Amino acid sequence: MKASAPGKIILFGEHAVVYGRPALAVPVTQVRADVDVEVSARPGIWIEAPDVQLSAELKSLPGPNPLAALVHNLLLALGIDPYPNLTIRISSTIPVASGLGSGAAVSVALIRALASTLQRPLSDEQVSACAYEIEKMHHGTPSGIDNTVVTYARPVYFVKGRPIEMLHVREPFTIVIGHTGVAAPTRESVADVRQLWQNDPATWDVVFDGIQALVRMAREAIETGMWRHLGPLMNENHALLQRLTVSSPELDRLILAARQAGALGAKLSGGGRGGNMIALAPESGPRAIADALTAAGSPRIIITTVESSPAA
Repeated sequence: MKASAPGKIILFGEHAVVYGRPALAVPVTQVRADVDVEVSARPGIWIEAPDVQLSAELKSLPGPNPLAALVHNLLLALGIDPYPNLTIRISSTIPVASGLGSGAAVSVALIRALASTLQRPLSDEQVSACAYEIEKMHHGTPSGIDNTVVTYARPVYFVKGRPIEMLHVREPFTIVIGHTGVAAPTRESVADVRQLWQNDPATWDVVFDGIQALVRMAREAIETGMWRHLGPLMNENHALLQRLTVSSPELDRLILAARQAGALGAKLSGGGRGGNMIALAPESGPRAIADALTAAGSPRIIITTVESSPAA
């Protein structure tokens, strides 16, 4: 059985979302992870992931390995014993360690493909919960936003520990995503922000509250069709993320280039210190921004449109 899952970007609220504040995230369907699971005559459960030069039997994978943990956890949860002989093929066009949800997308696609092959289909809620457990291995103390938006493949307004709220997009808008060429060390940046907060919670709670206010204004702008207002909010959100020490010279260079090329606003997206930045394109289109990001050193550009979606 085959399954796919899209990438994602966080529009607003990264890092603060770990501390109970809201965040907005949207799927990026231009990139995705694909998993194909087949019953095999070859003994064992084999993982074939040519993108990362992996071809190995599950038991031989060094621990702790997220793929091995995911398969073991799912088979245990489904009550599958003994383990069947399977070949699991994984491919992905989502850059690794880029803030685009690569790990979550592989997890979600693998969970769905494996559960379908075993004729034990799972609800979206179950898929997301299972993927979240693996996100802990990738990111330490994740918020849960990656596995949520990737599982549901819809724009979401996310608050950790609360029921999922789908985001109503009144009018479509276009985002240009520029990669820095630097891997995003999400686990480390999340841990460093936690250390800042633990050392001085009063100061950093004010910053998180500021990000929360921006998220709420951004949601209103999206749901009322006033998407142009997102630009200044992006710029303010980025300034607060700079205070949290999670930007980088590479991110700041691309963000400045995007703004100078006509972006209505730009900010880092995800864990920061590498990975991706995002820019809001004006009505005239994204081409000038994309060209400026390439000229500023971005090795990969993705242009995605956040399409209109009905109110819940």
